[in-house]
Amino acid sequence: MKLFIAEKPSLGAEIAKYLPGPLTRRDGYITTGDGVVTWGFGHILRQAEPGEYDPKYEKWRMEDLPIIPETWKLVVSPSCQKQFDVIKNLIDEATEIVHAGDPDREGQLLIDEVLEYVGNQKPVKRVLLNALDEKSIRQALAGLRDNQDFQNLKQSALARARADWLIGMNFSRAFTLAAQRAGHRTTLPVGRVKTPTLALVVRREREIESFQLVDYFTVKADFQHENGLFTAYWKPAENQAGLDAEGRLADNAVAQALLAKLTAPPQTAEVVQCETTEKKEPQRLPLSLSSLQVLAGRKFGYDPQLVLDTAQKLYEKKLATYPRSDCDFLPESQLADAAVILGNLRGNKVAVLADWAGRADARIRSRAWNDKKITAHHAIIPTVEKCSGAGLSETEQNVYFLIAQAYIAQFFPVHAYSQTKVAVRHAAENFTAGGRIVRELGWKELYGTDADEKKEEDEGTLPPMESGDKVDFVQAAAEKKSTRPPGRFTAATLLAAMKEIHKYVKNQELKKQLKDVSGIGTEATRATIITELLTRGFLREEKKKKFLVPTASAYLLIDALPEELTYPDSTALWENILRQMAEGSQSLEEFLRRQAEYTAEICAQATDLRFALKGDYPCPRCGNGVMQPRNGKNGKFWGCSQYPACRNSCNDKDGAPDMPLQSARAGG
Repeated sequence: MKLFIAEKPSLGAEIAKYLPGPLTRRDGYITTGDGVVTWGFGHILRQAEPGEYDPKYEKWRMEDLPIIPETWKLVVSPSCQKQFDVIKNLIDEATEIVHAGDPDREGQLLIDEVLEYVGNQKPVKRVLLNALDEKSIRQALAGLRDNQDFQNLKQSALARARADWLIGMNFSRAFTLAAQRAGHRTTLPVGRVKTPTLALVVRREREIESFQLVDYFTVKADFQHENGLFTAYWKPAENQAGLDAEGRLADNAVAQALLAKLTAPPQTAEVVQCETTEKKEPQRLPLSLSSLQVLAGRKFGYDPQLVLDTAQKLYEKKLATYPRSDCDFLPESQLADAAVILGNLRGNKVAVLADWAGRADARIRSRAWNDKKITAHHAIIPTVEKCSGAGLSETEQNVYFLIAQAYIAQFFPVHAYSQTKVAVRHAAENFTAGGRIVRELGWKELYGTDADEKKEEDEGTLPPMESGDKVDFVQAAAEKKSTRPPGRFTAATLLAAMKEIHKYVKNQELKKQLKDVSGIGTEATRATIITELLTRGFLREEKKKKFLVPTASAYLLIDALPEELTYPDSTALWENILRQMAEGSQSLEEFLRRQAEYTAEICAQATDLRFALKGDYPCPRCGNGVMQPRNGKNGKFWGCSQYPACRNSCNDKDGAPDMPLQSARAGG
């Protein structure tokens, strides 16, 4: 018997639909003419809690840290016990197994860990389903691979899960206990990804709080060429007076003197340099999950979790490919479906999509088609299923629009333009102007102004000119401007920061290395991490745009932790190691050995950590704790928060500690 094990019931039902019949639905599985299909519910197995390794760990004690399992344990989740038994019994009966987890790191692990848990020795094949339309499923079923080909992917997922366990279980206990010793009645969860993510928001808020407005002046001049009028911007010399530390003209008197100098005779200036370069911008790549989340946040104000949930619905409706993709490239074989997909989009009820698809050229091959950039999955694109747009919610229509727009853009020409840079010399001062002439709008027609993420101050239109041409000075102005504080993060921009984490690391050498790393967290977990920080009260949303603002608990946690836990440097490097592990060039055992050493080191630091005291009654004996009310066998009493290091205690007197009675634990 061939047994297919899918990641979730909906996926199992889709696989069964395209296996030879007849189909019979049973309790927890479906029988077909070509075997049996069963499924999990995500992770049926969970990692054991510390107390399940040893009951003594159920109580949090600093002296028990670090907790580092010698042999890692998995436990069947109680809510999944019935389905686990179904899967186990079917594995016992099977002669061949087909692993049908999602085509990513976690999808690989959650089926593999079940097979390993039950001691499976039977041959296992792997099916990779990047889309759920009939053609994609039939192609995937016809191209089964040996599951051993993906063992490195499993090792990478194990490394991630176990490293997260070590940090989460140990550091959360260590820093919570340290805070509680100082009287803080709180739990401080520490995570490999969520802590540096929270720190990004805390640091941004402090930048805003400490921001000081600075006024400065931008000087520009109009010049008349025989072929037309143009504007150029003044560029100060290195020794120019009146500049601030950022090289801006901040002195109004200097600005006014400069204007007087520019308007004095002679009024003739010279074009000292004029260079024109022909440039091309390739098509914007199709969408990964993160780029879809950022784009939908910017255009529609959607939070990242809503975008993921919506993309998942489109996937399950067979209208879009697998959503949890970190890849923005496409396999070269998929190009064969372009004519069908574009043809379907011509019938979409969204007129602009239909128009674009009608003018797309399926013969154009953009840089997106690159097998070398493909791993287990590819960019999110429309499937070959027709989507008129009817029957979709507004959110689903909008997300589908972005997916289809990015796909159609691959079949429009590259954007071509002429870039001109001009330098003008007038009154012994330098001016520059820039301009572009669009030769072919190409794919940017689909995005309009949204396509230009960066706009230069001096990029306008220029009349034809050459070096050595004389121009007449017309007028000059000094425009007063003010610096602006950095903007607060939203969920979408914070997610973008997690993906482009190299912009936020301290180490300049690492910054270069990390440009090639796909940030911290994964495509599937980033939105969840942001949501968790909100639900646990470390962040709150403000105003209509839902700006993220840290709470007092966030400041307490980030200020207490060592910098190496709050900056993304090491976390981003770990993601790089996990990627290398998936490629087979890193060892799981060596990675976990280093993580265990790191865990022990940080726990030792937490032992000596001193939080600011929180409480009305500092302990008079040790000075490091506060007196807190407790209940003993003889009633209420007060004890030091540093217990057992400090055993100071006293009776309760009208709801306050009776400080003179310190020698005996009278209430205990």
